[in-house]
Amino acid sequence: MMFYYFAFGGRSMGIDQKPDAQLTVTDHGRDFAGMRYVYPVISRRAAGVSVGVNLNPNNACNWRCVYCQVPDLRRGDAPPVDLGLLRAELEDFLGELQQGEFMRRHVPEGARRIVDVALAGNGEPTSAREFPDVIAVVAGVLRARGLDRQLVLRLITNGSRAARAPVQEGIRRMGEGHGEVWFKVDAGSPPVRRRVNGVVMTTEAVVRNLRTVASLCPTWVQTCAFAWGQGLPLAGDLQAYLGVLRAAGPERLQGVHLYSLARPSLQPEAPALRRLSAGELESMAAPIRELGLDVHISP
Repeated sequence: MMFYYFAFGGRSMGIDQKPDAQLTVTDHGRDFAGMRYVYPVISRRAAGVSVGVNLNPNNACNWRCVYCQVPDLRRGDAPPVDLGLLRAELEDFLGELQQGEFMRRHVPEGARRIVDVALAGNGEPTSAREFPDVIAVVAGVLRARGLDRQLVLRLITNGSRAARAPVQEGIRRMGEGHGEVWFKVDAGSPPVRRRVNGVVMTTEAVVRNLRTVASLCPTWVQTCAFAWGQGLPLAGDLQAYLGVLRAAGPERLQGVHLYSLARPSLQPEAPALRRLSAGELESMAAPIRELGLDVHISP
């Protein structure tokens, strides 16, 4: 391994990679750019370079999804966020993407465009106490670099904290700008939700949270479908899942991202999980489309 630096705006950041290391859709490692909060990935759904913001570098989440690719996942919330460091990392890395050599060195030719800044990472982003301030910082950096109308500010969330006023404030700020939420719904009934996401949560709570988020910011439902042993959890729970979408109000939603496993799970259940084909996903997408929703499939 070589350790080298790129510099922008008077600061330097390290990339603990070989100079010719390439980003791929199958590797979403958070340490590619050697920063605490900011990391690049190639998003197969967004079709380009997604600049990730990881507010959970402690690998803590309040859910434990069986398909999660986070190593050493544990229960908990995000640690305190250093807003100054986050701002500096994001400013520098966006500058490098726009004016430096990163795209040429590390991104395949067909994906050399920035598509979004996404709050995702190694746990639930809205568990950070500073969540609304994080949104303000990110939005401010995008404005300063002239990217606020070009890039989507995206939140990928399980929606479980949507009843909290600070979370609503942050999502409202996103809705006032060029923001978008991807809201995780992997199950329609409590037993399947508990099995897949490792959480005890009523369907009524999921619907209430989804309606709240969709009222504050344009919202897509994000659903992971996969085979588990001889069964397909979503297929077996499909009517209850459709009931969640109906209750939330299809007219309030932008659509559904229905996807399968692009990268292996790092949870104990991994050996029993299987990626679904496009045909298997399409069989689940058809009744969702009958509700009047757009469905984007990613096998």
